[in-house]
Amino acid sequence: MLLKWRDRQNLASHTDLDEIPNTTQTEFFALLRKHRAQMPHNYRHIRVMALSRSAENGYLALANRTWPLALGRTGRLARKREGDGATPMGEWHPVGVYYRPDRVARPASALSVRALSPCMGWCDAPADRNYNRPVRLPYPASAEQLWRIDGLYDILVVLDHNLRPRVRGAGSAIFLHCAHPGMAPTEGCLALRTEHLAQLIGQLDRTTRIIIA
Repeated sequence: MLLKWRDRQNLASHTDLDEIPNTTQTEFFALLRKHRAQMPHNYRHIRVMALSRSAENGYLALANRTWPLALGRTGRLARKREGDGATPMGEWHPVGVYYRPDRVARPASALSVRALSPCMGWCDAPADRNYNRPVRLPYPASAEQLWRIDGLYDILVVLDHNLRPRVRGAGSAIFLHCAHPGMAPTEGCLALRTEHLAQLIGQLDRTTRIIIA
């Protein structure tokens, strides 16, 4: 029998997994046991897990808190390539926070925090010298606009995936950002509900490990 995520708060304390579809009670507890066995309750360690490599949704676990999470539209891959729609597996660290000052308050964080502006972008052109770096728009090569209408980047955390060293075509703009309504999959980023992301940011610093298994 499928277990409704809203009812799971009666089954596992401090768990907010109410958005991940089609998961049985057995599968849920198997994931939870695996997480607890592999990762100590430590505010410097975050674990991202899902039921399969191709899953578009999963969960993010930090100490005794667990939140529903959207993953890339093609799931997770150990070898990330530009444009493949996959979330890169591995161990990453947060390096900074951006936010929309016209929509949300400045997040409190031990990370560097910077307000977005309409001219800010992120280069996703593998052949460009500024690949996987922030750039000023308009930019002569392909670049993603960070000032978005849809609210996905109202708050975003930059991860250190493919930053140092940068490898051409190995993926760019891997962020932890606000989720679509309904937790729709991303183009490779991690996405949380806005209120959950705001809670998480206060626990992050440059030593935090984000492990995508």
